[in-house]
Amino acid sequence: MTVRPSTRKQIHLAAHFPGVNSTTVWTDPRSRSQIGFTSFEHLARTAERGLFDFFFLAEGLRLREHKGRIHDLDVVGRPESLTVLSALAGVTERLGLAATVNATFNEPYELARRLASLDHLSEGRAAWNVVTSSDAFTGENFRRGGFLDRSARYTRAAEFVEVARELWDSWTPDGVPRPFAHRGRHFDIAGEFTVPRSPQGHPVVIQAGDSPEGREFAASSADVVFTRHGTLEAGREFYADVKGRLARYGRAPEDLKIMPGVTVVLGDTAAEAQERASEIRRRQVSPQNALLALEQVWGVDLSAYDPDGPLPDIDPVPDSGLTQGRTRRGDPFVIAGKWRALSREKGLSIRQTVIEVTGRQSFIGTPEAVAADLDEFVRTDAADGFILVPHLTPGGIDDFVDRVVPLLQERGSFRTEYTGTTLRSHLGLPVPVWKG
Repeated sequence: MTVRPSTRKQIHLAAHFPGVNSTTVWTDPRSRSQIGFTSFEHLARTAERGLFDFFFLAEGLRLREHKGRIHDLDVVGRPESLTVLSALAGVTERLGLAATVNATFNEPYELARRLASLDHLSEGRAAWNVVTSSDAFTGENFRRGGFLDRSARYTRAAEFVEVARELWDSWTPDGVPRPFAHRGRHFDIAGEFTVPRSPQGHPVVIQAGDSPEGREFAASSADVVFTRHGTLEAGREFYADVKGRLARYGRAPEDLKIMPGVTVVLGDTAAEAQERASEIRRRQVSPQNALLALEQVWGVDLSAYDPDGPLPDIDPVPDSGLTQGRTRRGDPFVIAGKWRALSREKGLSIRQTVIEVTGRQSFIGTPEAVAADLDEFVRTDAADGFILVPHLTPGGIDDFVDRVVPLLQERGSFRTEYTGTTLRSHLGLPVPVWKG
């Protein structure tokens, strides 16, 4: 018997458009343009057909370099996110539209204005994924290389979000503009905002980060957390920790949705799905990408090493500058030690080790098994939902929408229709109280 939706915790779903990363299998003949509008349109329309909460765009502010050259394994171009989403607002009706925009290399007035404009154009479907950077390499594009200490990233971002909300609240709900003024550590601005209060009150704020500072920032300022956790237990720990921080900010657990980024691989049988997933990982981690991943940790040129051979027996060189524009993984000596131990334990080559350590949380199996696993994660408070990261652009979520979504609906775990028009209504988030 089908469980009534009202009796079961509901799953939230979003679709991520892959950007500059090693997720997309570029060599697959089904892989299409990363900058052509038809690619964005196909994925967004499919997500809306599947009744997803939102469509999520990443952003890169500088082409990444390796060994002093543009890294040719991931140069695909990246249009500006809010421009793309404004176009998608015209070909979708209910789907939320989430843009990643850097709080380090933007200013509150201009970004708040652009986000409020998108919220009006889409009739209440805009979202902002707040990211930060202390990367001087990226900063060179803005003539701000190294201007912000790493320790100040989150304090600036928190104040940035605070100022944006002050701007969104500077118009009364009945359409009367009022002057604003903000005096703070990072921003000192005053004037009049040009855009009336938007349909959602404020666009939805998304945050990605697993550090203690990131968790605290999420608890204080975010509506959605985009995270990644490899096991059910790790997901439950993160969920309990972040939700437990909300009360100190006067927030309830349902005021923040936790949505890890995941991959899904389907097959008619469990064995077929596993074989398909293994083939996808082999294609994602080509011999060149395997050496690149190793060089990012070791900090030295390893082109003389065989990707199908053993890991190098030399020590890493920290902060060598060999790779520019990528997020640092952590202490290279610790990482190298873990990778060597894994390689020895399982008898893995360089490429096999990279395949093993770089895979994100995946749900692999028949549609019925994947639906059950997704439901368990949400039902047992390891997540509120998931952001699907497909390995193909733009058709990477087609099978999921066709084969898994109906099963989630049969379980009573996922909507059978949109019941609201705004992204906040999809996510079950409160409308911000106007602070005049």
